[in-house]
Amino acid sequence: MFPPQDVMSGAFSAQRQWSQNQQTLGTGPTRREPFPAWSVVEDTKKKANAISKEAAREFEIASQKAQSKTGKIEPWSAKYYAACTFGGLLACGLTHTAVTPLDLIKCRRQVDSALYKSNMDAFRKIRAAEGLRGVFTGWSPTFFGYSAQGAFKYGGYEYFKKFYSDLVGVENAARYKTPLYLAASASAELIADVALCPFEAVKVRTQTTIPPEFRSTFGGISAVVAKEGTAGLYKGLYPLWGRQIPYTMMKFASFENIVEAIYHYLPGQKSDYNKGAQTAVAFTGGYLAGILCAIVSHPADVMVSKLNANRLPGEAFGAATGRIYKEIGFMGLWNGLPVRIIMIGTLTGLQWMIYDSFKIFMGLPTTGGGPAKEQK
Repeated sequence: MFPPQDVMSGAFSAQRQWSQNQQTLGTGPTRREPFPAWSVVEDTKKKANAISKEAAREFEIASQKAQSKTGKIEPWSAKYYAACTFGGLLACGLTHTAVTPLDLIKCRRQVDSALYKSNMDAFRKIRAAEGLRGVFTGWSPTFFGYSAQGAFKYGGYEYFKKFYSDLVGVENAARYKTPLYLAASASAELIADVALCPFEAVKVRTQTTIPPEFRSTFGGISAVVAKEGTAGLYKGLYPLWGRQIPYTMMKFASFENIVEAIYHYLPGQKSDYNKGAQTAVAFTGGYLAGILCAIVSHPADVMVSKLNANRLPGEAFGAATGRIYKEIGFMGLWNGLPVRIIMIGTLTGLQWMIYDSFKIFMGLPTTGGGPAKEQK
């Protein structure tokens, strides 16, 4: 009449096990989280926030130490221009060196559009043929050249902006801000390119010859001087001016106006936002300005690469330019534009972020968008 003993034991054992499982899912000491993945995400967020706060604290400590050594930096003083010059050196030298692989692919595709089918194809072929080191071909002249250029460009821009503002007066400077930005940036770049040109000549020859023509930066400079004289280092100066001056004019003038527009769109004033938010605005403004820069300066950039790689000994600038244009045509002037937009957009955004971060580090206001909140 009753079920066998083994059946009853099995039934009640299962019920007892279910009861124990229910207790495990309850409020006991061995409670399991119902969504373990969510818990991992929350833990990761907490760790990231802790790291961010610690980094901000270390940045503030280092900033205070640096400011205590340099003393208060008055705007438009020699210390101010020195700080802006060093900030520009860091901004341009580090960022251009970091994107050397993109620059390498761009230069090679500009000189020979049939060399690679796509950017990814170029990366794979360079990596397979030349190794990881080959992907960074030209990093040394890039670092030295763009560090020098960045120093003169940013420091010179701050100087000429003040110089032209004083020249036209306060009212006219406020009324004609954009022409003032254009004039200041053009003046600064004119000088900066003289410092950049020798390194750019070595960089382009190193990147566009397989295997690279030069093994080191200063060895390359010595080789060019021995073969072609000092003029060999500057045979790309005119097209470099043609590329860099419009680029820099667009870079600084559009950045200043974009940042001003961003702060105008956001609620409150620039002084209402903390340092992190201001550097984020600097990156955004720089990236958008960089896209415009890439488009404006790209034809001249192609010509710089072609002239440094293919200009014949003793050939006049005009004759070389005309010959190269006949070879590549109008469409050839736009070879490599997509990769350059990505490269220059990222590059310019990072440059402005680094530059303004360094200004904050030294206790100076960030660039554009009105005055920063005064520190007590």
